[in-house]
Amino acid sequence: MWPPDTERDARSPSDPGRGEPLDKGAVVEALRHRLAQELEAVERVAAMARDEVASEQAKSEGKYDTRATEASYLARGQAFRVAGLRRLRAWFEVFDPGERASSVRLGSLVHLGGHREAWVFVAPEGGPRITVSGRAVRVISPRSPLGQALLEAEREDLVEVDSPQGLVEYEILSVS
Repeated sequence: MWPPDTERDARSPSDPGRGEPLDKGAVVEALRHRLAQELEAVERVAAMARDEVASEQAKSEGKYDTRATEASYLARGQAFRVAGLRRLRAWFEVFDPGERASSVRLGSLVHLGGHREAWVFVAPEGGPRITVSGRAVRVISPRSPLGQALLEAEREDLVEVDSPQGLVEYEILSVS
């Protein structure tokens, strides 16, 4: 709900009612850990998909048997997912969470207010959702609708995002 219609919603971002700001270093460390776990799991699934393509059971038994084709599509999709996670993990390995900026850019941790409060981290690709200090943080891409709206915006700016529920307005409560 924006503008604030309750006393709790009207508090300033530094007010304990909204919680203390998240430590960007802790968020980045949690994301590094989560990406390593996710990459390991997806690599296992990708290996299983590759094995399925080469298995005897996937071989075609007739012109209408599509098991091999379906298995190859799955293997290819898993390979793309592995590649994306590897790129994201590599970026996080060299990213310095101590960098500060006054406007939203790649590597920013953004606290949003509006129809619902949210924390987002802008990374080269969208990624997992994690919880740090009891708060959910979503990894978004600058190519996503929210990422596009946030880029270059500053604290206290209002941004509008076209979503499936219609136009949604957010206030940027903090950028780190």
